Amino acid sequence: MMIAFLAPAGAMHRFNGSFGKSLHYAPLTLTTLAALIPAELNAEAVIYDETAGTIPLDLEADLICITCITGTASRCYAYADHFRAKGIPVVLGGVHPTLLPNEAAQHADAVVTGFAEHTFGQLLLDFSAKQLKPRYAQASDFSIAGRPTPRRELLNKKRYITLNTLEAVRGCSLPCTFCAYPAAFGKTVYKRPVNEVVAEIEALNCKVILFPDVNLIANREYAIELFTALIPLRKIWLGLATSTVGIDDELIGVFQKSGCKGLLIGFESVNQESQQYVSKGVNKVGNYAELMKRLHHGGILVQGCFAFGADNEDTSTFERTVEMVQQAKIDLPRYSILTPFPQTSYYRQLEAENRIIERDWAMYDVEHCVYQPALMTAEQLEAGTAWAWEQTYKISSIAARLAPFHRDAWLSLPLNFGYRGYAEKFQKFTRAVMCDNSDIGR
Repeated sequence: MMIAFLAPAGAMHRFNGSFGKSLHYAPLTLTTLAALIPAELNAEAVIYDETAGTIPLDLEADLICITCITGTASRCYAYADHFRAKGIPVVLGGVHPTLLPNEAAQHADAVVTGFAEHTFGQLLLDFSAKQLKPRYAQASDFSIAGRPTPRRELLNKKRYITLNTLEAVRGCSLPCTFCAYPAAFGKTVYKRPVNEVVAEIEALNCKVILFPDVNLIANREYAIELFTALIPLRKIWLGLATSTVGIDDELIGVFQKSGCKGLLIGFESVNQESQQYVSKGVNKVGNYAELMKRLHHGGILVQGCFAFGADNEDTSTFERTVEMVQQAKIDLPRYSILTPFPQTSYYRQLEAENRIIERDWAMYDVEHCVYQPALMTAEQLEAGTAWAWEQTYKISSIAARLAPFHRDAWLSLPLNFGYRGYAEKFQKFTRAVMCDNSDIGR
């Protein structure tokens, strides 16, 4: 049996788009599922990640499994329709099929909702026995303990800045109204046994590791235990956290001792009213500058993420955000547009107000406006976001933010120039480009 795993990508993040290798780390979803193929099936597996290369339209497989987020849904459906027309059964799973399973079912022989690990092995056994069911739902006793090692060897390591990604915590309990994660998977925080995380890190035999988990400090006690255990390993690690890390001296200390060199933090906005609008009360705008000083003092670089478009924001928000980013010396700023994903409370709000203006999921990539903003036009919101990218990634702006350059330039400079390239191509991705799937035939 041959099983093909596909990860289609939106136009901006496709291998020939604007998201370069320096910004691109190895994903875990498909390599983990490949490791869960029951041994008795004696199946072969292949992974095609469209952020790293093409998906061949003539691939031969007995079963195709596609992972799908909202921004890639239109393209996922196009691939699914193409391969089903050739007689190859297709399974769809991921965030978007979990949010809208009935929609996904129109393009698939089976839909997996929730986290797939507990059901995937049975799905494959059912398929082998010609008893594939139309739906497979996450079990109530789900856990991320005892996971096999992801099959990283199935990825082309030349296309990623690192293959050394691994999971420790899954989930986030914050009430952010725009976030698709809790809408799809709930607010339970799943913790992997610390000894399993440590064992996998030791087996990787590398110096730098990356945790793509959405919130490493979702459970503070676990974070302290995990990163205390990492101290003797003498590794360098990068991960995601919230701004509350800045008021926790013990946590910062443990992060520093365990080798933390970079954190992604969702600052969201320079307006405190916007934090209230999206229910992200953990962010205190007045503390951003001090937070940056404290993290830099601990040798920790910061990727700061901002989302424009809250109802209280007018066109002045772009200049004020860029100014704050420069003054606070945020090492790697990233800008997006607040996006209403289906089944979130934010989507329901805008739908009730008749403000959703875009229905093609390809535009839900968080860099395009799909709703009518309150205090500016959609065109002004997109233009302002593009301007913020351009201003922030000018050579002079990069130099001012990163000075003095001894602050781990080996890490910060390549990432900044990666985003500079992203910014330069930003406005090339019009609606016509984003929604074009004509390269996928039937």
